[in-house]
Amino acid sequence: MAVAVPAETVGAAIGRCARALQEARVHFGHGTDNARDEAAEMVFFAAGIEHAEGSDAYGRPLTARRRARLDELLRHRIAERIPLAYLTQRAFFAGLELYVDKRVLVPRSPIAELIQNRFRPWTTGRRIRRILDVGTGSGAIALASAKAFPRARVDAVDISAAALQVCRRNVRRLGLGGRVTALRSDHFAAVEGRRYDIIVSNPPYVGRAEMRRLPREYGHEPRLGLASGADGLDSVRAIFAAAPQHLADDGILVVEVGNTERTLLRAFPRLPFIWPDIAMGGGGVFVLRAADLGVAR
Repeated sequence: MAVAVPAETVGAAIGRCARALQEARVHFGHGTDNARDEAAEMVFFAAGIEHAEGSDAYGRPLTARRRARLDELLRHRIAERIPLAYLTQRAFFAGLELYVDKRVLVPRSPIAELIQNRFRPWTTGRRIRRILDVGTGSGAIALASAKAFPRARVDAVDISAAALQVCRRNVRRLGLGGRVTALRSDHFAAVEGRRYDIIVSNPPYVGRAEMRRLPREYGHEPRLGLASGADGLDSVRAIFAAAPQHLADDGILVVEVGNTERTLLRAFPRLPFIWPDIAMGGGGVFVLRAADLGVAR
């Protein structure tokens, strides 16, 4: 007489997947920074469980169909080094769930924390009416900013028409079409004459040498969203050149440069960069006031 094998529980599946990811030495950096968190997202997605259930769901058994779905995700993640967000076609940013695919970078900027804090203290006591997101990709920063500032209008610009298709899809699914406008633009080209209280950007900032050393996972992302010239600062220089004409007199510029921070400081030693502490981890994000941008010229 055959003995029935108990179904694998959610908690056991998370442990199994985490061990497999660690043993395979996949790279974490597309929404999670460790095997356990990535395994939890993988299992919850495969099982159709909301993250809000948390550990309450750990004792739930997986059906054979959902176990098979999970195993397929795990196989692709390990064998092909595809970022999990591309396999699930979802990413989480500043409390929002977004659709993503290979037309856009996986949203992961520490700017999310600054948005959730409404860019305080640099916006304290001010009315924020217009925000610009340069290099919007999936629309993550633009949409999170619109949520944080419900009276503001947000322009989301990107040079990639394919990326803007994803952005507009997210605008529709979050019901923000009345306040968020997606525009195809090479930096500021499509917003001539407009001024903003906040200009925010997670632009390409990977230099040529670093591009050659990136883990395989980054090869699945659009190169246009990563590479930015020999030293990684081509896009930042373009932002510095035009931002003074587009910032309100008391506006702020917020930009992520990641580990290109040291290169930036050498290139612009006179700029009074402010480097906010990011409680949730990450860094390489600076704030500049409009009055200080003239030094960049």
